[in-house]
Amino acid sequence: MTLRVAIPDLISPSYFPAIAAVELGFFKQEGLDATIELLFPVTRTYEELRDGRLDFVAGAAHAPLYAFKNWNGCKLLAALGQHMYWFLVLRKDLGAKRGDLGALRGLRIGAAPGPADGLKCMLIEAGIDPEREVRIGPVPGAAGAGVSFGVAAAKALEEGKLDGFWANGMGAEVAVRNGIGTLVLDARRGDWPPAARDYTFPAFVTTQKKIDDEPDLVAAAVRALVGAQQALKQNPARATEVGEKLFPETEAGLIAELIQRDTPFYDPSISRQTVDALNNFARKLGILSETVSYDQVVATKFRHLWKEKPAGVA
Repeated sequence: MTLRVAIPDLISPSYFPAIAAVELGFFKQEGLDATIELLFPVTRTYEELRDGRLDFVAGAAHAPLYAFKNWNGCKLLAALGQHMYWFLVLRKDLGAKRGDLGALRGLRIGAAPGPADGLKCMLIEAGIDPEREVRIGPVPGAAGAGVSFGVAAAKALEEGKLDGFWANGMGAEVAVRNGIGTLVLDARRGDWPPAARDYTFPAFVTTQKKIDDEPDLVAAAVRALVGAQQALKQNPARATEVGEKLFPETEAGLIAELIQRDTPFYDPSISRQTVDALNNFARKLGILSETVSYDQVVATKFRHLWKEKPAGVA
């Protein structure tokens, strides 16, 4: 049986540890056959997981709540990385300053369903009405099969179809390097508002049914993910091997540098404080309506695997 591991964005550092776990052979070392599948947007990805058509998802940690009401039926297995991981980029000619969310008033901002939640909450904290003062909507051309969101966002910005976008690190890097965009906010690295850093994070997720029916398989998948994280921390250049197989030439040449920047956040653990912040964010969004415990959100039976050294990692 081939395991289906789905991600909502491919040409990106956002979910790269899951991609690397498959493409660098860490699933295979655990005796598992797995494939990576691109399925956009993240809300649909989790719906497919809920409906039994996927085995695992690497996606935003809050987004399962769009498919699994009040966390019923799914669990977070591990963090792919710590903290919220998207970037806000505006057209360079607008002259926006770092951290200035007020610069978004009246602009057209591209954001995907799921990630858009974080941007909207940040705007509210900044005293800006995201529904009336900013036009947040889809990125033109991003909804097609096989399209990676960040790359599509950078292209739309270059073509003048957007004034800015909220997307992954690859899209941000391409736009800035091409001279068309200015980085305005990087929530993961402490840009204002500070609370936004812990709205959500990239997570490895499966169903409660999978945990109950195949706990050994799930444990092996977690080990594969942790192994990939540790391997990338030790040698970020291994990301190029994956990029050359899956990405266009330009993005393949950038991925190792972006992964090296992200490796300080490659910690698979999910703390109680992280889950409290995640659930507070979900309640603000209206997608969580009950008080839930840490054990209802995180598959605690696999926590010991976060600290183990997987096979194949020196």
